[in-house]
Amino acid sequence: MTSPEVTRVRGAGLGAVTYRQTGTDYFKKRQLKRTAGAFGLWAMGVSAVISGDFSGWNGGIAQAGWGGMIIAAAVVYTMYVLMLNSISEMASAMPHTGGAYSFARAAMGPWGGFFTGLAETVEYVMTAATIVYFSSAYADAILSDISGFSLNEAGYQWVWWLVIYVAFVTLNWVGAETSFRFAQVVSIAALAVLAFFVVSALFSGKIDLTSLFNITPTAGNSSFLPFGIGAIFFAMPFAMWLFLGIEQLPLAAEEVREPERNIPKASRLCIATLGITGVLVVLLNPSVMGAAALSGSDEPLLDGFRAVLPGNLAAVLSAFALIGLLASVQGITFAYGRNLYSLSRAGYYPAFLSLTGKKKTPYWGLIVGAVIGFAALFIIAYGGEGAGSVVLNIAVWGAVLAYLLQMVSYVLLRKRMPNIKRPFVSKFGIPGAVIAGLLSFAIFVAVLLNPDYRLAVYVMVGIYLAASVFFAVYGRKHLVLSPEEEFAASGGTVEYKTHE
Repeated sequence: MTSPEVTRVRGAGLGAVTYRQTGTDYFKKRQLKRTAGAFGLWAMGVSAVISGDFSGWNGGIAQAGWGGMIIAAAVVYTMYVLMLNSISEMASAMPHTGGAYSFARAAMGPWGGFFTGLAETVEYVMTAATIVYFSSAYADAILSDISGFSLNEAGYQWVWWLVIYVAFVTLNWVGAETSFRFAQVVSIAALAVLAFFVVSALFSGKIDLTSLFNITPTAGNSSFLPFGIGAIFFAMPFAMWLFLGIEQLPLAAEEVREPERNIPKASRLCIATLGITGVLVVLLNPSVMGAAALSGSDEPLLDGFRAVLPGNLAAVLSAFALIGLLASVQGITFAYGRNLYSLSRAGYYPAFLSLTGKKKTPYWGLIVGAVIGFAALFIIAYGGEGAGSVVLNIAVWGAVLAYLLQMVSYVLLRKRMPNIKRPFVSKFGIPGAVIAGLLSFAIFVAVLLNPDYRLAVYVMVGIYLAASVFFAVYGRKHLVLSPEEEFAASGGTVEYKTHE
């Protein structure tokens, strides 16, 4: 039976989907608030990514040695520069909260929008879970250094996860203005921690560049590429961790002032900032620890502090290293909340996930994303697998799938909607998008082929099969003409509006 609030209508030329006619209360219950400028957006972008300098990236050394990792990082950085230019152009033309889903919806129809939006959901929810995992490892190591007690060793690692999730869901619930201000504080603090590490390492006398190459090479290979040139391929997913999440900025389009100008500007500033920090960490952290020792660490920067500072001072200062990870919990929690908000507002996901209430924040989206992430960590960790690596790989595969689909969308939009207003235009154009898309596809294949990532692949396939059934049976019959849908359904002739 049809709800009195909506009437189902079938739109002409919109494919096999049904749009509901909503009442005025529908969008009143789903409003966001503009609170930030370019600086706040830069801070949110940096906060989302900066944890990659603190944990996770060093798995690339285990895959390919230091030489392979530094090459992988350079290739991945190139991919992000090209991709961000393409995304900035699309975001300036479609400044909707939907971000990647919005671009793909306009270029490839409802199914394309759904698959792309789902990839970002997986990316951000699992990225948040990964960062929570690494944050708990840092926090527990600090607690152990100071008190001698470890929750992890006692079998209660889940307590750390619960505390971190509750804290950051609450922080993001209280309002976007608070979220952006907190992002500014923790981003600057995290960058200060990294700067302190760099200075400490440079003046410690502990730097040994030969230790970058102390992994014993396999037969026929060199100390620079101990596992051969092909191993670079498998280091790329870990190199992504230095930049993964920076593409989330379009998700703040309805909460930032002048998004057409500020999203491209903040994107350029973010990638420049993270390029500098990435180079410094990848060079200095293993040079004071040794590549072999660092390759398997859950808290590489913490180990770096221990190597260059006296014991007690290292323990105290390492507490500040936790700031970097917590900064990213903040940024990625914001991202998955807005991703779930936009897809549910448009009817792809259950509509209650987009309710915003008095605080103008999608509180149900924040809560449900946290519950899913916590459950994933709990099931994987207590099912006998390494939760950090498995969830990280799920996040990376979701990300590269979203990247690939966005680059396809960019090319299609350039061809099919050449006349839509584009306040920012990528200087790399279609060739840049094609190169970024091919690099994304290469990482996608790397995850697919590496047996260490097999569980992550199975999980992703299962998610897509279940979600596709849901959308085919229910979602496509309950869509709503949200700003993203109006723009796409009109072929770009209906200009951006937020139903405020």
